[in-house]
Amino acid sequence: MAQMTMIQAITDALRCELKEDENVLVFGEDVGVNGGVFRATEGLQKEFGEDRVFDTPLAESGIGGLSIGLALQGFRPVPEIQFFGFVYEVMDSICGQLARMRYRSGGSLGAPVTIRSPFGGGVHTPEMHSDSLEGLVASQPGLKVVVPSTPYDAKGLLISSIRDNDPVVFLEHLKLYRSFREEVPEESYTIPLGKADIKREGSDISIFAYGAMVHESLKAAEALQKENYSAEVIDLRTIQPLDIETIIASVEKTGRAIVVQEAQKQAGIAANVVSEITERAILSLEAPILRVTAPDTVYPFPQAEAVWLPNSKDIVATAKKVLEF
Repeated sequence: MAQMTMIQAITDALRCELKEDENVLVFGEDVGVNGGVFRATEGLQKEFGEDRVFDTPLAESGIGGLSIGLALQGFRPVPEIQFFGFVYEVMDSICGQLARMRYRSGGSLGAPVTIRSPFGGGVHTPEMHSDSLEGLVASQPGLKVVVPSTPYDAKGLLISSIRDNDPVVFLEHLKLYRSFREEVPEESYTIPLGKADIKREGSDISIFAYGAMVHESLKAAEALQKENYSAEVIDLRTIQPLDIETIIASVEKTGRAIVVQEAQKQAGIAANVVSEITERAILSLEAPILRVTAPDTVYPFPQAEAVWLPNSKDIVATAKKVLEF
């Protein structure tokens, strides 16, 4: 075991899989010589050579096309989209091609591609660098979408994603890259995709979140505890497919729920979670399900970020509305 930040855990996962399978290739803008804009691939080109870890031109559409071709030739590509705000440039490759490959070929061709990309607010980036656009890819059948919230989860989920025989979009929250460390095994291990994690047990209300909002939810749960409310915090981890079983079991236990996402209310996946609970467990509810989200505007410039992003105080206020209903 070693103390790792999330960025170190991601680098370690890539190293493990490059060692494990010679068909794994890592590429993207600046990922080779420089080790990526956040140093997620630092040292990997030196260790594995420039045929397996290499730089691409500044062209997301080219990165996507290269990933499709390599996947069809038996490779296991791990491309990086430098910031997820630039996913628009590669949308056809991801949603129009990779997501449909298995169906289109009658099951004879897979697309074992893991698209890594940073996203998320709270770090004062320029425009297009912090948007939460996970809803765009989570709504495309044929894709899995993973959003880890801890270093331990990041390594295990990334290894599982790379080993998956279908395309996975693996989103890494910028604010979590270096914000804390935890114990992470140095050897390979996997965490199943599509499985949520109970980060805190509770009995009065279920709080569902993913990414950086997991940590805001845990802060909120601490604050609620001081008022004698017991909040259960569920980290969705995989937002497509959702872990319906864990979600419903938690709601049946607590009878109340809120869903937290950094994305705007019209975006993200909170509405999906609310719908699944309503369809499957409405008779277990003691109160309406509420959402904590960002406003329905484009992502603001850095000066307004702190006001715009949801935080633990917003979560506490919304939870109390449900608890006191």
